[in-house]
Amino acid sequence: MMINVHSYESMGTFDGPGLRLVVFLQGCNFRCLYCANPDTIPLKGGKPTEAEEIVRMALSQKAFFGKKGGITFSGGEPTLQAKALIPLFRRLKEEGIHICLDSNGSVLNDYSKELFRLTDLVLLDIKEFNPERHFRITGRENNFTLETAAYLQANNIPMWIRYVLVPGHTDFEADIRAMGEHFQSYSMIKRIEILPYHTLGAHKYEALKKPYLLKGVKENTPEQLDHVRKLFEEYFPVVFVN
Repeated sequence: MMINVHSYESMGTFDGPGLRLVVFLQGCNFRCLYCANPDTIPLKGGKPTEAEEIVRMALSQKAFFGKKGGITFSGGEPTLQAKALIPLFRRLKEEGIHICLDSNGSVLNDYSKELFRLTDLVLLDIKEFNPERHFRITGRENNFTLETAAYLQANNIPMWIRYVLVPGHTDFEADIRAMGEHFQSYSMIKRIEILPYHTLGAHKYEALKKPYLLKGVKENTPEQLDHVRKLFEEYFPVVFVN
Protein backbone atom coordinates (compact mmCIF):
# COMPACT_ATOMS: atom_id res chain seq x y z
CA MET A 1 0.00 0.00 0.00
CA MET A 2 1.40 3.37 -1.05
CA ILE A 3 1.78 6.36 1.26
CA ASN A 4 0.85 9.78 -0.09
CA VAL A 5 3.76 12.11 0.79
CA HIS A 6 3.70 15.87 0.36
CA SER A 7 7.34 16.67 1.21
CA TYR A 8 10.29 16.03 3.53
CA GLU A 9 12.47 18.04 5.87
CA SER A 10 15.88 16.77 6.92
CA MET A 11 17.43 17.63 10.27
CA GLY A 12 14.23 19.13 11.67
CA THR A 13 14.48 20.46 15.23
CA PHE A 14 10.91 21.60 16.01
CA ASP A 15 8.93 18.37 15.57
CA GLY A 16 9.95 16.16 18.44
CA PRO A 17 13.15 15.51 20.37
CA GLY A 18 16.59 15.77 18.77
CA LEU A 19 17.32 15.94 15.05
CA ARG A 20 14.58 14.42 12.94
CA LEU A 21 13.57 13.49 9.43
CA VAL A 22 10.11 15.02 9.06
CA VAL A 23 7.71 13.43 6.58
CA PHE A 24 4.79 15.68 5.67
CA LEU A 25 1.84 13.64 4.47
CA GLN A 26 -0.85 14.80 2.08
CA GLY A 27 -4.43 15.32 3.21
CA CYS A 28 -6.10 16.84 6.27
CA ASN A 29 -9.65 16.79 7.67
CA PHE A 30 -9.25 20.08 9.57
CA ARG A 31 -9.47 23.54 8.02
CA CYS A 32 -7.46 25.54 10.56
CA LEU A 33 -7.65 29.26 9.95
CA TYR A 34 -3.91 29.62 10.63
CA CYS A 35 -2.73 26.55 8.72
CA ALA A 36 0.85 27.15 7.58
CA ASN A 37 0.67 24.35 5.00
CA PRO A 38 -2.64 24.79 3.16
CA ASP A 39 -1.19 22.91 0.20
CA THR A 40 -1.20 19.73 2.33
CA ILE A 41 -4.96 19.90 3.01
CA PRO A 42 -6.42 18.36 -0.19
CA LEU A 43 -6.52 14.58 -0.15
CA LYS A 44 -5.47 14.54 -3.79
CA GLY A 45 -1.93 15.53 -4.64
CA GLY A 46 1.35 14.52 -3.12
CA LYS A 47 3.57 11.67 -4.26
CA PRO A 48 2.57 8.02 -3.82
CA THR A 49 5.56 6.49 -2.04
CA GLU A 50 6.50 2.95 -1.04
CA ALA A 51 7.18 2.34 2.65
CA GLU A 52 10.67 1.00 1.96
CA GLU A 53 11.67 4.25 0.28
CA ILE A 54 10.95 6.10 3.53
CA VAL A 55 12.76 3.42 5.53
CA ARG A 56 15.85 3.81 3.32
CA MET A 57 15.74 7.59 3.75
CA ALA A 58 15.48 7.25 7.53
CA LEU A 59 18.36 4.75 7.64
CA SER A 60 20.54 7.07 5.55
CA GLN A 61 20.07 9.78 8.21
CA LYS A 62 20.11 7.53 11.28
CA ALA A 63 23.72 8.41 12.11
CA PHE A 64 22.65 12.02 12.66
CA PHE A 65 19.71 11.19 14.94
CA GLY A 66 21.81 10.39 17.99
CA LYS A 67 20.06 9.06 21.07
CA LYS A 68 17.09 11.45 20.93
CA GLY A 69 16.32 11.96 17.24
CA GLY A 70 14.38 9.95 14.71
CA ILE A 71 11.53 10.35 12.25
CA THR A 72 8.38 12.44 12.60
CA PHE A 73 5.22 12.05 10.53
CA SER A 74 3.33 15.30 10.17
CA GLY A 75 0.96 16.73 7.62
CA GLY A 76 -1.68 17.20 6.75
CA GLU A 77 -3.11 14.63 9.15
CA PRO A 78 -1.13 11.35 9.22
CA THR A 79 -3.87 9.22 10.79
CA LEU A 80 -5.94 9.58 7.62
CA GLN A 81 -3.37 7.17 6.15
CA ALA A 82 -3.08 4.99 9.26
CA LYS A 83 -3.73 1.69 7.46
CA ALA A 84 -0.86 2.33 5.02
CA LEU A 85 1.45 3.63 7.74
CA ILE A 86 1.17 0.60 10.05
CA PRO A 87 3.57 -1.64 8.05
CA LEU A 88 6.00 1.28 7.71
CA PHE A 89 5.97 1.93 11.46
CA ARG A 90 6.65 -1.76 12.09
CA ARG A 91 9.66 -1.62 9.78
CA LEU A 92 10.99 1.50 11.46
CA LYS A 93 10.63 -0.18 14.85
CA GLU A 94 12.63 -3.14 13.52
CA GLU A 95 15.39 -0.73 12.55
CA GLY A 96 15.40 0.89 15.99
CA ILE A 97 14.26 4.31 14.74
CA HIS A 98 12.36 6.56 17.15
CA ILE A 99 8.93 7.52 15.76
CA CYS A 100 6.93 10.68 16.44
CA LEU A 101 3.43 11.21 15.13
CA ASP A 102 2.09 14.77 14.89
CA SER A 103 -1.70 14.49 14.93
CA ASN A 104 -4.82 16.52 15.57
CA GLY A 105 -6.27 13.41 17.21
CA SER A 106 -9.50 13.53 15.25
CA VAL A 107 -9.29 9.98 13.83
CA LEU A 108 -9.81 7.26 16.43
CA ASN A 109 -10.48 3.85 14.92
CA ASP A 110 -8.82 0.43 14.91
CA TYR A 111 -6.14 1.51 12.41
CA SER A 112 -5.22 4.74 14.19
CA LYS A 113 -5.19 2.98 17.57
CA GLU A 114 -2.70 0.43 16.26
CA LEU A 115 -0.64 3.23 14.75
CA PHE A 116 -0.56 5.07 18.08
CA ARG A 117 0.60 1.89 19.83
CA LEU A 118 3.52 1.67 17.39
CA THR A 119 4.46 5.31 18.04
CA ASP A 120 7.13 6.30 20.56
CA LEU A 121 5.79 9.83 21.07
CA VAL A 122 2.56 11.47 19.92
CA LEU A 123 2.62 15.22 19.33
CA LEU A 124 -1.05 15.88 19.99
CA ASP A 125 -2.30 19.18 18.61
CA ILE A 126 -5.09 20.67 20.69
CA LYS A 127 -6.32 23.67 18.76
CA GLU A 128 -8.69 25.00 21.46
CA PHE A 129 -10.32 23.42 24.49
CA ASN A 130 -13.62 25.27 24.17
CA PRO A 131 -15.74 23.25 21.67
CA GLU A 132 -17.38 26.24 20.00
CA ARG A 133 -14.14 28.14 19.52
CA HIS A 134 -12.44 24.94 18.33
CA PHE A 135 -15.12 24.58 15.65
CA ARG A 136 -14.70 28.19 14.52
CA ILE A 137 -10.94 27.69 14.18
CA THR A 138 -10.92 24.25 12.53
CA GLY A 139 -14.36 23.55 11.10
CA ARG A 140 -14.47 20.39 13.24
CA GLU A 141 -15.44 19.46 16.80
CA ASN A 142 -12.76 18.55 19.35
CA ASN A 143 -14.48 15.58 21.03
CA PHE A 144 -12.40 13.01 19.13
CA THR A 145 -9.20 14.84 20.03
CA LEU A 146 -10.06 14.60 23.71
CA GLU A 147 -10.97 10.93 23.29
CA THR A 148 -7.62 10.32 21.61
CA ALA A 149 -5.81 11.94 24.53
CA ALA A 150 -7.72 9.66 26.90
CA TYR A 151 -6.79 6.64 24.76
CA LEU A 152 -3.10 7.57 24.82
CA GLN A 153 -3.23 8.00 28.59
CA ALA A 154 -5.00 4.68 29.13
CA ASN A 155 -2.50 2.84 26.93
CA ASN A 156 0.63 4.43 28.39
CA ILE A 157 1.60 6.17 25.16
CA PRO A 158 3.72 9.29 25.80
CA MET A 159 2.49 12.56 24.35
CA TRP A 160 3.43 16.19 24.04
CA ILE A 161 0.50 18.58 23.87
CA ARG A 162 1.00 21.30 21.26
CA TYR A 163 -1.02 24.50 21.45
CA VAL A 164 -0.86 27.27 18.86
CA LEU A 165 -1.36 30.62 20.55
CA VAL A 166 -3.38 32.88 18.22
CA PRO A 167 -4.23 36.34 19.61
CA GLY A 168 -7.98 36.78 19.86
CA HIS A 169 -8.67 33.13 18.97
CA THR A 170 -6.88 30.73 21.34
CA ASP A 171 -5.50 32.97 24.08
CA PHE A 172 -8.52 32.96 26.41
CA GLU A 173 -7.40 32.39 30.00
CA ALA A 174 -10.62 30.58 30.94
CA ASP A 175 -10.12 28.04 28.14
CA ILE A 176 -6.47 27.46 29.01
CA ARG A 177 -7.37 26.92 32.66
CA ALA A 178 -10.18 24.53 31.71
CA MET A 179 -7.71 22.59 29.57
CA GLY A 180 -5.21 22.49 32.44
CA GLU A 181 -7.81 21.22 34.89
CA HIS A 182 -8.93 18.55 32.41
CA PHE A 183 -5.44 17.22 31.67
CA GLN A 184 -3.41 17.90 34.81
CA SER A 185 -3.79 14.30 36.05
CA TYR A 186 -2.57 12.78 32.75
CA SER A 187 0.78 11.19 33.59
CA MET A 188 1.53 10.45 29.91
CA ILE A 189 1.61 14.16 29.05
CA LYS A 190 5.36 14.73 29.20
CA ARG A 191 5.45 18.27 27.91
CA ILE A 192 3.31 21.22 26.88
CA GLU A 193 4.54 23.08 23.80
CA ILE A 194 3.23 26.56 23.10
CA LEU A 195 3.61 27.30 19.40
CA PRO A 196 3.63 31.04 18.67
CA TYR A 197 1.30 32.16 15.91
CA HIS A 198 3.11 33.19 12.73
CA THR A 199 2.21 34.22 9.20
CA LEU A 200 5.00 32.38 7.38
CA GLY A 201 2.48 30.40 5.33
CA ALA A 202 0.30 33.36 4.35
CA HIS A 203 1.92 33.68 0.91
CA LYS A 204 0.80 30.13 0.08
CA TYR A 205 -2.83 31.23 0.19
CA GLU A 206 -2.13 33.80 -2.50
CA ALA A 207 -0.55 31.11 -4.66
CA LEU A 208 -3.61 28.90 -4.11
CA LYS A 209 -5.91 31.88 -4.80
CA LYS A 210 -7.54 31.50 -1.39
CA PRO A 211 -8.14 34.23 1.20
CA TYR A 212 -6.03 34.21 4.35
CA LEU A 213 -8.75 34.58 6.94
CA LEU A 214 -6.49 35.75 9.77
CA LYS A 215 -5.07 38.68 7.85
CA GLY A 216 -4.38 41.47 10.30
CA VAL A 217 -3.88 39.21 13.32
CA LYS A 218 -0.55 40.18 14.84
CA GLU A 219 2.07 37.74 16.07
CA ASN A 220 2.43 37.14 19.80
CA THR A 221 4.33 39.56 21.96
CA PRO A 222 6.89 38.15 24.41
CA GLU A 223 4.58 39.23 27.22
CA GLN A 224 1.65 37.24 25.80
CA LEU A 225 3.78 34.12 25.45
CA ASP A 226 5.18 34.49 28.94
CA HIS A 227 1.71 34.95 30.43
CA VAL A 228 0.35 31.78 28.80
CA ARG A 229 3.47 29.81 29.70
CA LYS A 230 2.93 30.73 33.35
CA LEU A 231 -0.73 29.71 33.10
CA PHE A 232 0.19 26.26 31.80
CA GLU A 233 2.90 25.91 34.44
CA GLU A 234 0.20 26.04 37.11
CA TYR A 235 -1.01 22.67 35.82
CA PHE A 236 1.95 20.97 34.12
CA PRO A 237 5.59 20.54 35.24
CA VAL A 238 7.20 20.92 31.80
CA VAL A 239 6.15 23.81 29.55
CA PHE A 240 8.11 25.18 26.58
CA VAL A 241 7.60 27.92 24.04
CA ASN A 242 8.63 26.32 20.77
